[in-house]
Amino acid sequence: MANSGVQMLGFALALLGVIGLIAGTILPQWKMSAFVGSNIITAVSMYEGLWMSCAYQSTGQIQCKVYDSMLQLNSALQASRALMVVSIIVTLAGLGVACMGMKCTNCGGDDKVRKSRIAMTGGIIVAVGSLCSIIACSWYANDIIQAFYNPFTPVNAKYEFGAAIFVAWAGAFLTVIGGIMLSASCPKGKGTPKYPISRPPSSKEYV
Repeated sequence: MANSGVQMLGFALALLGVIGLIAGTILPQWKMSAFVGSNIITAVSMYEGLWMSCAYQSTGQIQCKVYDSMLQLNSALQASRALMVVSIIVTLAGLGVACMGMKCTNCGGDDKVRKSRIAMTGGIIVAVGSLCSIIACSWYANDIIQAFYNPFTPVNAKYEFGAAIFVAWAGAFLTVIGGIMLSASCPKGKGTPKYPISRPPSSKEYV
């Protein structure tokens, strides 16, 4: 079984990853306007996130606007938004389950095998939740790349990766590592004894 130090490290990494996922989901800098073409110098930078779009002016003023209608959003944005929310909820639930099975807690009873199985289950749930966020970030990034290299996309409508998508990616990978470390609590089955079993001497006497 995994020792308590590995469990605590995995839980800490997963918790840090969840914080990164929440921050990445809220921040609007999932993609930013690309400075391509002849007009390199501009006074306004455009940012778009999962929930709003922002305009950053050279004077330091930021103006943000929440998306009016969900139906007007493209499929990549809708799927990424849903997957990130599901990822955060599932990962938090997995951390709650893993917390009950960790050796440093009193929850889950005194049965070590049972607690290890609970911690392993929580780690698997955390890993599954983090995979949802990885799919969301990769899907959104693929949409940015396709639009950037599309020759029919106007120059002023090209975007590149923003800081928020990297924060979400980092949080997802930290959560994956934490979930794998928590899953290492899988209890080992009881092995059969390799030495011969001694039998009591028979009361019958042979002539």
